[in-house]
Amino acid sequence: MALTDAVEIAASPEAIAARLAASRYLADESLATAIFLAIRLGKPLLLEGAPGVGKTEAAKAVAELLGRELVRLQCYEGIDAAHALYEWNYQRQLLAIRHAGEHEIDIYDDRFLIARPLLQVLRAPDQRVLLVDEIDRSDHEFEALLLEFLSDFQISIPERGTIRAATQPIVILTSNRTRELAEALRRRCVYHWIGYPDAAREAEIIMLRASDVAEATARAVANAVQEIRARPLAKPPGIAEAVEWANAATILEKGGCQWPEAFRRAIGVLIKDEEDLTAIAPGLGKIVEEALA
Repeated sequence: MALTDAVEIAASPEAIAARLAASRYLADESLATAIFLAIRLGKPLLLEGAPGVGKTEAAKAVAELLGRELVRLQCYEGIDAAHALYEWNYQRQLLAIRHAGEHEIDIYDDRFLIARPLLQVLRAPDQRVLLVDEIDRSDHEFEALLLEFLSDFQISIPERGTIRAATQPIVILTSNRTRELAEALRRRCVYHWIGYPDAAREAEIIMLRASDVAEATARAVANAVQEIRARPLAKPPGIAEAVEWANAATILEKGGCQWPEAFRRAIGVLIKDEEDLTAIAPGLGKIVEEALA
């Protein structure tokens, strides 16, 4: 699907929100507008927010609504060009040279080139969406390399020349804001901050993603999670954990465990840090009872 086709699909923020909902992702007006503008303006979309608010899921949903493959570049400390752009398969090159004998062989043929995420997207920009996940985990040198890539959407391979994207790729970057990103990168993007949803929206998300969960259970989970996130936790639960908690408690309840005991016993799918569990345990019963009331 070319960029023009993507523009036709992204006719309006409302159309995007509706298509995302069909992919089981609820986007509010501001997020749908940011996605709309990124596609229409041909700019990367930078999504920031706490871990677990749905940044990566948003990128997956965008790829699905456009009918494209999602190519994910997971960033980490020390990531370099070889992991992001391309590298040569030296072992295969050496084997090919040994078996070639006196025959000439092009060791820089495509069969020896290992395409990493950025090159994969350049080769088929109308079929793929690039997700640069947790860019804040990389260092400044890699961020500068990525900025250069986003400027021209091309890669120079000394042995092969320059590879340019035939059409402008759709790129989504996410950041947990563990460090500040360069202003040059921010200026190049459409920016959107994703926060935790309110209780009503989170209940909608739970019901959308956990079809076996009753509406009353979804609302109770959403209310309880709002209260739990307000505590000084090392790792506040994300939306996915809230969905898992609702699912787990429902499974226990169907197996004969009564409320609110089902919520208490399933807490391990919501809180995944020992110190947080210790801190929340004394008040968990009251939180759940109030949420169920």
